[in-house]
Formats: sequence, C-alpha cells, structure tokens
Amino acid sequence: MGILYYLTFASAIGSGLLAGIFFAFSTFVMTALSRLPAEQSISAMQTINTDIVRSLFIAVFMGATVLSVILGIASFFKIGSPSSAYVLAGSVLLFVGAFLVTVVFNVPLNDTLAVADPRSPNGARAWQDYLNGWMPWNHVRTLTSIAALVCFIVAIRKW
Repeated sequence: MGILYYLTFASAIGSGLLAGIFFAFSTFVMTALSRLPAEQSISAMQTINTDIVRSLFIAVFMGATVLSVILGIASFFKIGSPSSAYVLAGSVLLFVGAFLVTVVFNVPLNDTLAVADPRSPNGARAWQDYLNGWMPWNHVRTLTSIAALVCFIVAIRKW
C-alpha cells in the first residue's frame, strides 16, 4: 500500500471529523442557540466564530482540504484503478461541499454577524437573517462531508 492509501485514510478521518462538527451544528447547536434571546445567541455565535479559527478545527479543515486537492489530482491520473473513482468523488465532495461552501457562503454570513450589535434593536432581525442563510449551507456541508467520508471508506475497502 502506497502513500495514496494512507492519504485516503487521513482524508476519511478528516471528513469524519468535519462531518461530526457540521452535524452537531445542524442538529442541536444552532437549535439551542435559536431558543435563546437574540442578544445571547448573537454573542454566543460571535464567540464561537472567533474561537473556531484559533482552534484545532482550522488545522483539520485546511488539512482535509489540502488532502482533497492532492488526492483529487492523483486519483484523476489513476482513473481505472478500483479505488480511484471513489477517491476522486470524495475529494470533489469535500473540496466543493465543505471548503467552497464554507468560504463562499458561511464565512461571509459569519463576517456579517461579527459586526452585528447584539444589543441593538436590529439584533433579532440580524440573528434571524443569519440563521435563515447559514443553516441550509451548513446542512450542505454536513451531507457532503458524510458523503466524502463514505467515498473514502469505499475507496480504502477497494484498495
């Protein structure tokens, strides 16, 4: 087994970790925050968004993204091997569904929320707009990270 096998294994772990984090936000974190007064919800999410980029999450997120690019390119050149199509699919799902969706949709919404004044009269509206925009894209990140994990597992099994 070569380096691509181990990189695929690492990508499966990264995809699984990301899927778990996104799943938690989709299924209970944001629901719990939405039940709080808008002022508390905004403050909590602002804190989460500040802390997450300083945590190990960012290393997993960026590492999984870089691996997906490397694996996607490598698997493209190995088309025809039993695992290459699954590695390519997992790589595309992770890169597009987790990384690009985050950069294009979730981060701009986070940036908008970062400047919202939780105590302002517009706070409740800003929070509702945030939830309405952020949650669907987080569901996309969750589902595509799970699908990438499945693809990487199948690829490992076919090696």
